[in-house]
Amino acid sequence: MTEEHAFEHWQLEIDGDEIAWLTLDKAGAPVNTLSVDVIAELDRRLQALSEAPVKGLVIRSAKPNGFIAGADIKEFLEVRDVDEATELMRGCHTVLDRLEAFPYPTVALIHGFCLGGGLELALACRYRIAEDEPATRLGLPEVRLGIHPGFGGTVRLPRLIGPAQAMQLMLTGRSVSARAARRLGLVDYAVPRRQWLRAAREVVLHPPAPHRPGRLQRLANTAAVRPLLAAYLRRSVSRRVDECHYPAPYALIELWNKYADDPRNMLAQEAHSVAELVTGSTAQNLIRVFFLQERLKGLGKAGDFHAEHVHVVGAGVMGGDIAAWCALRGLRVTLQDQSPERLAPAIGRAHDLFRKRLRQPRLVQAAMDRLMPDLEGLGVRHADVVVEAIFENADAKRALYQELEPRMKAGALLATNTSSIPLEELDQALAQPGRLVGLHFFNPVAKMQLVEIVHGRDTDPSVVAQATRFARQIDRLPLPVKSTPGFLVNRILMPYLLEAVLLESEGVPPELIDRAAVQFGMPMGPIELADTVGLDICLSVAEILAQSLGTTVPQRLRNLVQAGRLGRKSGQGFYPYKKGKPQKARIRREQPPADLQDRLVLALLNEAVACLREGVVENEDFLDGGIVFGTGFAPFRGGPIHYIRSEGPEALRARLEALARAHGERFTPDAGWEAL
Repeated sequence: MTEEHAFEHWQLEIDGDEIAWLTLDKAGAPVNTLSVDVIAELDRRLQALSEAPVKGLVIRSAKPNGFIAGADIKEFLEVRDVDEATELMRGCHTVLDRLEAFPYPTVALIHGFCLGGGLELALACRYRIAEDEPATRLGLPEVRLGIHPGFGGTVRLPRLIGPAQAMQLMLTGRSVSARAARRLGLVDYAVPRRQWLRAAREVVLHPPAPHRPGRLQRLANTAAVRPLLAAYLRRSVSRRVDECHYPAPYALIELWNKYADDPRNMLAQEAHSVAELVTGSTAQNLIRVFFLQERLKGLGKAGDFHAEHVHVVGAGVMGGDIAAWCALRGLRVTLQDQSPERLAPAIGRAHDLFRKRLRQPRLVQAAMDRLMPDLEGLGVRHADVVVEAIFENADAKRALYQELEPRMKAGALLATNTSSIPLEELDQALAQPGRLVGLHFFNPVAKMQLVEIVHGRDTDPSVVAQATRFARQIDRLPLPVKSTPGFLVNRILMPYLLEAVLLESEGVPPELIDRAAVQFGMPMGPIELADTVGLDICLSVAEILAQSLGTTVPQRLRNLVQAGRLGRKSGQGFYPYKKGKPQKARIRREQPPADLQDRLVLALLNEAVACLREGVVENEDFLDGGIVFGTGFAPFRGGPIHYIRSEGPEALRARLEALARAHGERFTPDAGWEAL
């Protein structure tokens, strides 16, 4: 066999039962990924094992955090053209085909994450055994990067679990637990860690019949049924994403529909399809967004601050949901408000969240036990983090801080969830102004990843670092922002929302306005978004920004709030709501204004340029990441500033100038366009 010193990533042991144990421990990396050199080394190992007198092969990971996280995404950014990408995919096919062809039992022993290319490698094994722990997750999330599985997964997964279940996994990119994978047939066994190695050994020495999908599942792969299922899948996908914006799911459906009868040809077509996708703008921009996310995650690594107890004051929607999220993430939480009637809805929403996320009754009960109603605020003196989440009124917040500060323990964080008030207007009430920091969450807390870490003129840098680390502790993305009115996300979002309100007051149907934004790539239109945020919240932020930035608040917004039409939460805003869903009128054959989309999008882009010029965030990447993760700004465009650079700043600035001539000085290009 090949000399051991020639191998850097894959360690091989052959035990007394003649079982080969091949362990991946990618050198110099905290996580296993399938880079070109890792795959090349695997190929050499497999070639050597094909000549070795062994009874079976077990592939496992030496990393404590998981099996394999997928392909090395950085290498996707380095691919020059479709031909190079195709050859890369075909090379991976050769290696995994070699693994699949082994005449003896092969087992993937999975713990932690097993995603993307990692799961595709496991699919090339005859058996899969997963550790039955909450951290074990299996999935094919490639569609979220603008591609689809490219290491043979489009062929092997439908063959293993049936096309209907396989296509749902690949089209959604969702991951499943070990137990769910066992029910699907994705893994053969889900076992506790203590039985892990014994299970692998038993499978090699006494191999069971490999899993096959049921007869009904296999029927969906026949030439007669496949086109019907493909049409259904296309309709389902079209309700979520536009093919022009996100071509990958449509390409996956077409690949399966056309070539599933011929696995060898389908593998070749898979390689070419992924190559075309990965070199396209959508995938390149989604990969960029992935790395923006990783960069924000990396901000919370420094320091040793670790919270165990969080005290939240204010049990409204935001405060209650922040408390629930912290309890879900394993912290002890006390939630304070003025009466049991105000606390009860927050506890009810928390229970719904725990039941949905945790499912197992004992885990749900444990989370409920960590969340304690606290009318008298007794938790303040024990808390490592105190979060103020009361209504947006500077006087009320200052009065609360004067009450809280003397009761807080030394070194505890005092954080405000204000959505727009600068810290300089709040910290003057404190004996130690430097301890106040902004932790601005977004609604809904359980879904929105971003948390703005707001630092004022007097905020102690160590406090900012602690707040950033706390955000990562509860699995949120921290974004450091300067304390200016509206901070980053709300300031950039508000001109976009206000322009939509102005368009509606001019007589443009809200459905047309929302459709124009969705056609650009927004996840929902600005009218529906304003209703979702709450028109009272929009009005409050708009008036704060109007005082400092000179923006104009449309009278239409004030009228709706005065009439009690606050949006989704009141059942009526711009749209009426039924069971939380907007009741939109059917769009008649009305011709929208020719500049409708420009009025919305360029208002947002112009404010983004202003924020960059003023240094509200440190750099372009932070701004792009903040707006993508804080507002859902069309991820396939890579972020506002990246989009400006892609389209050409000169052309977009000229369109802004045309809007300024037609509609007023609010569209005057910011001075920051010069720098772009």
